[in-house]
Amino acid sequence: MKVLLISANTERLNMPTIPLGLACVAAAARRAGHDCSFLDLLQEASLRDAVQARIIAFCPDVIGISVRNIDDQNMQNPRFLLDQTRTVIETCRATSSAPIVLGGAGYSLFPDAVLAYLRADYGVAGDGEDVFPALLDCLARQADPRTLPGVHAAGIPQALEPTFAAALDALPSPDESLWAALDPSAPDLWVPVQSRRGCPNDCSYCATFRIQGRRIRSRSPRAIAEHIARLAARGFQRFYFVDNSFNIPEPHALELCDHLCALQPKVRWRCILYPHRVEDKLVRAMADAGCVEAALGFESGSAPVLQAMNKRFHAQDVRQASWLLARHGIRRIGFLLLGGPGETRDSVEESLRFARSLDLDQLRVTIGIRIYPGTPLAQRAAAEGRIAPDDNLLRPRFYLAPGLEPWIYERVSPGLMTLVHGKG
Repeated sequence: MKVLLISANTERLNMPTIPLGLACVAAAARRAGHDCSFLDLLQEASLRDAVQARIIAFCPDVIGISVRNIDDQNMQNPRFLLDQTRTVIETCRATSSAPIVLGGAGYSLFPDAVLAYLRADYGVAGDGEDVFPALLDCLARQADPRTLPGVHAAGIPQALEPTFAAALDALPSPDESLWAALDPSAPDLWVPVQSRRGCPNDCSYCATFRIQGRRIRSRSPRAIAEHIARLAARGFQRFYFVDNSFNIPEPHALELCDHLCALQPKVRWRCILYPHRVEDKLVRAMADAGCVEAALGFESGSAPVLQAMNKRFHAQDVRQASWLLARHGIRRIGFLLLGGPGETRDSVEESLRFARSLDLDQLRVTIGIRIYPGTPLAQRAAAEGRIAPDDNLLRPRFYLAPGLEPWIYERVSPGLMTLVHGKG
């Protein structure tokens, strides 16, 4: 079949976002024998014109659209982003009769709600590399794709739960030809790399388990290094590990660092660390392998607030991780998430003092926590009457502990990810 894959994201935030997940789905569809065309709307000046022109030129049998972001998570002035995606779908409908299939991280969080809002035909929640080619096969045979795990159909909310591939090495690497149009010398370009999926940490507000599952599934370090080496040979020198926690499990991270250290030419990379039991051996290996920046999502410096978030680390763990990173010359970005259950003015001040004491290279602060379905935070918000029990939460809802407004907006500059301290 002829399949047009569209990345609907146009949000840049801190850096351009390359559609890694859709590139993996493209590779899987091509491996299954389908003819795929790829359209990244982040690179286009006019959404309607770009979509219409590609459909007319390619004449797809099926159109797949990746939904990355639902909103910008800004409590004070939230931007709902699905209306732009709806415009993309309306353009597809006006230009083609091909069925439209949704996927992506944002879709997986709200499968039925997004499918209904965007008026698409089908959606794939969870890993798409196995399910999407199977869905294409069903459509080609005019069979019912609702028998596939994670596939939702318009107007029919019942669906089998998504399955997650047990071994990522069985899935294809992202289609590297899709990076051909990128300029390796662009100063804000960091090529995304995913070495593992799944998160067992169960933070009270986080819905990653709905996107990737709770069990950690890893690619072999050798395969990841070979993928990076091929891109480095084409001039790409900056990479970003999008894994939720680069250091979990630590043996995998150490082996990956060994393979990256052997690359010639050397590459630079960034990652996210879960600040629990971070040891010198790992941080030294990261620095030797080319790591130049690590994000520490410690969220709070207050023990009761960390406990309410179900964090498995303490402030001293964060301090140790930060010190080790600085010792080995790795730039540190910290994140505070203020306003969750148990937050008070005193705990806000405690967190700000703690964050400043780390002397980070950059600190970003979010006020209010976006509530996602199926999380303990959503259950608590419903029990407290902050949200209706039947709210699907597609329109952004936020949790902010009582007694903080309007003081917190005066104490911390408002807005998502505000820089309140930094050296660069």
